[in-house]
Amino acid sequence: MTSENLRIGVFVCDCGSNIAGPVDTEAVREYAAGLPDVVVAVRNRYTCAEPGQQEIRRHIREHHLNRVVVASCSPTSYEVIFRQCIEGAGLNPYLLEMANIREHCSWVTPGDRETATRKAQEIVKVAVARARWLYPQTEEQIPVTPGVLVIGGGVAGMQAALDLADAGHQVYLVEKQPSIGGVMAQLDKVYPDIECSI
Repeated sequence: MTSENLRIGVFVCDCGSNIAGPVDTEAVREYAAGLPDVVVAVRNRYTCAEPGQQEIRRHIREHHLNRVVVASCSPTSYEVIFRQCIEGAGLNPYLLEMANIREHCSWVTPGDRETATRKAQEIVKVAVARARWLYPQTEEQIPVTPGVLVIGGGVAGMQAALDLADAGHQVYLVEKQPSIGGVMAQLDKVYPDIECSI
C-alpha cells in the first residue's frame, strides 16, 4: 500500500431512478463516508452530467482528494469521462476507481431494496479498498512505423498486401517458400469453372 496520506472521495450516483429506484443511494453514501481513508462521500442525481462533474472537481480541490471512487454505471461507458473530469481538477486520471452499482447491482437485484443496497455498499467498499492501491501513471507515446508486414504469400496474403498497398501503405510481403501463391499455386485446375489455377 502507498505510504501517501490517502484522501479518498466517494461519489454515489442515483442515475435518475436506474440506481436510486432499487438501491437506497443515501444509505450507500452514508456507509461510504464511514470507510477508512474516505474524507468525503457525496450523492448526486446524475454524476456523469456536467453539474455532477463540477461537484467532483470542487470536492477534489476543497478536500485535497488524492483518490476518487465513482459509484455509478459501467466503466466501459463512463470511465473516460470521469478520468477527464478528475484530470481537469489536477489529479492524475489513473487515480480513479469505478464501482458499477447499476449493471452489477440495481439492474440485477430488482424487488429487494435491502439486498440491493447491501450489495451496493459492498461493491463500494471493494472499490475504496482498490483505490488505496492506485498510483499515478503516464501514457507512453511510442513511434509507429507506417509500413505493414504481411506474413504468408498465399491467396489471402497476396490479396491483403494488394488491398493495403491500394490504401497507400508500404507493404512487406514475406513468404517462407521460394514462390508465392501458396496451395493455389500447387493446383492444376480450380472449381467451379475448372480454370487453370496459375
